[in-house]
Amino acid sequence: MHAEGLAHEIVHEIHRGAIHEAQGHAVHQHGCAIPFEGRVVIGAVGIQLELVLESGTAAAIHGNAECAVLGRNLKNAFCGGRSYGKGGFGHARDFGFGGAFVKNGRGVVSMSHLQPYACHSTRSRGRLVPEPPAPPRSDFARDRDRIIHSAAFRRLKHKTQVFVYHEGDHYRTRLTHSIEVAQIARAISRALGLDEDLTEALALAHDLGHTPFGHAGERELDALMAEHGGFDHNAQALRIVTRLERRYAAFDGLNLTWETLEGLVKHNGPLTDAEGHALGPYREKGLPPAIIEYAEVHDLGLSQHASAEAQSAAISDDIAYNAHDIDDGLRAGLFKIIDLGDIPLVGEALGQVLKAYPDLEQGRVVHETVRRVISAMVNDVLATSRKNLKRLAPKSPDDIRAAGETLVTFSAQMKENNRILQQFLSHSMYRHERVMDIMAQRVIRDLFNAYMNDEKLLPKDWREDAPISDQSRYARQVCDFLAGMTDRFALDQHKRLFDLDPLFR
Repeated sequence: MHAEGLAHEIVHEIHRGAIHEAQGHAVHQHGCAIPFEGRVVIGAVGIQLELVLESGTAAAIHGNAECAVLGRNLKNAFCGGRSYGKGGFGHARDFGFGGAFVKNGRGVVSMSHLQPYACHSTRSRGRLVPEPPAPPRSDFARDRDRIIHSAAFRRLKHKTQVFVYHEGDHYRTRLTHSIEVAQIARAISRALGLDEDLTEALALAHDLGHTPFGHAGERELDALMAEHGGFDHNAQALRIVTRLERRYAAFDGLNLTWETLEGLVKHNGPLTDAEGHALGPYREKGLPPAIIEYAEVHDLGLSQHASAEAQSAAISDDIAYNAHDIDDGLRAGLFKIIDLGDIPLVGEALGQVLKAYPDLEQGRVVHETVRRVISAMVNDVLATSRKNLKRLAPKSPDDIRAAGETLVTFSAQMKENNRILQQFLSHSMYRHERVMDIMAQRVIRDLFNAYMNDEKLLPKDWREDAPISDQSRYARQVCDFLAGMTDRFALDQHKRLFDLDPLFR
């Protein structure tokens, strides 16, 4: 091979064998690999090998290049050429082993099962602040790791999903919910041939912008910020990963890839039409200032759909909270298991469980029912998405973005089932007095007014960034501080400032 900018795909049969390492270079695989008459044989599934070469870099393959060798007849194919393309490097993926790569001083050979419409880290649009690659991780894996290690992600442990933390140890929090979303999203992504690392990053990050006390806290903070641009948890998530996290020497935020940022902002669909008019939940109030400001320096294509990976994360969020809120609602006693009998899909799954296991204890009945509901939803998404992808035959991630419709989605029947379930949960759970507790509103309101009236109540580093003389800027600073609080910290601050514990008044 002597072409520059060459991407060469090699598909090989799979058998069993032994790990091969050459000259100290990592050839890592959760399985076994041996050379066999020019074929790489690994584990029990087919793997696609992709050699990624940088345009403008000499890609000639020659025998004296230092490299790891997986089989004598593939030696030359694995040598030479740098892998560092725009925004990333070659990465490995298979259907169950984890990943593998072969790297030398000048390049990386990657293994991938990704479909043409998947986002490839090797073709990423990059980061706002350019950074060199960090093998063995792909750029999307690096995004995921930065999200996991962020302070905002850790704080999700004590942020309300539905129930405030003090109500019990077994209810889901924003953190456990995000982990469950990521688990479902990875399964969907893998089945559709998408990039799991990008999908996981988006699933883990999607709730970073939520306030303490769940949606009750968000509604109250939005009302308090009405004169200063309001509050939106998606916009807040963008502020966190581009500005508020301060960990790295070279930049504020996490400096995530373009693909992760666009998915974070647009996972529920385009934010504007082609003329720039706000859509969906932003139609009346307009886009949040945080999104407008960031889009001015880093265009996220707000009028287009997001990637298939982002769509997978979004539908997984729906699946997770629908199914798991059933579990939490029953655990809290907000409704009874018999109430689920007439709910489409849920009632069917419950009937199957009771028929198969008539003497099963209720806790196991609930879990088995929820498990079957999740499986049914995931299978429906996969079947529907495959039909959509076959119909449109997208050849690139940009074809997904320009499709004009969400491709990773439920069928019409499952959408209706989901609507009925949502209606039931809204009536029986989300609007229940235990969930709609005025405590959350009171805490947020009292703290906001206290900080707005006395800047000395804010920590020193927060005061320095926004002087109280600039009311809108200062209000946004107070909003950022409040939104980042955990339920526990907000309650502690309220008690400290007002000598009053709202939980017991």
